[in-house]
Amino acid sequence: MHFMPSFQVNVIIENKPEIVDPEGDTILNDLILKDNKTNVKKVRSAKMLKFVIDAQNKETAEKTVLNICNEFRIYNPLVSKVTSEVITL
Repeated sequence: MHFMPSFQVNVIIENKPEIVDPEGDTILNDLILKDNKTNVKKVRSAKMLKFVIDAQNKETAEKTVLNICNEFRIYNPLVSKVTSEVITL
């Protein structure tokens, strides 16, 4: 029996920089209203999906999860920017 390690692949989906982010703007406005001395200049919101997958290596785990995200249209590539990180479990 061949043992395959498990990986957690975090997929972060956020609006592209040129796309308006109302949630981030609301959070920033609330910060400024509550503390007008805040040093925070911009807030961008994002969604993170955490996949746990068995794979031969980190690269395969990441590629498999990103292919799943593309195949099932989990995000809109016209407005979303996707980044990922892989953690060995």
